[in-house]
Amino acid sequence: MNAEQIQVIQACAQGALTGEITFPEIVARLAQIGVERYHADYSRQEITYYLADGDSRVVATLHPSHVTASELSAAPVEAAVRQSQRNEHTYLDFIRKTMAAGCVGYFVQITGRRVIYFGRNGESHVEHFPPAPVNATAT
Repeated sequence: MNAEQIQVIQACAQGALTGEITFPEIVARLAQIGVERYHADYSRQEITYYLADGDSRVVATLHPSHVTASELSAAPVEAAVRQSQRNEHTYLDFIRKTMAAGCVGYFVQITGRRVIYFGRNGESHVEHFPPAPVNATAT
């Protein structure tokens, strides 16, 4: 992994925590530097970013400790995702809400345009990226 990739990855992780960068912006920036997926691990408070060639980078994402429900409940995870899509809360709020819904982490599959949320017992919930907005001036 080169210095530019590392810098972009660190900026994306920090920008998510501070609310300075939105999820769509993060995905676009990571895709531009060749990241194909990343794994957010709530328990370890870190995100691991993966390139297509298998190279990876771990970045600490320290956040307040929250109670994680014992089973994953898809409806509150989906509600938190929709709130994020509408910019109605911060990433730290998103972490708190999804942990309360039993989420222990997630994989963002940039190339597959989906996020897989998972719980303590192996449960999972998949959210697909919303379609890209259509340019109104395109013909």
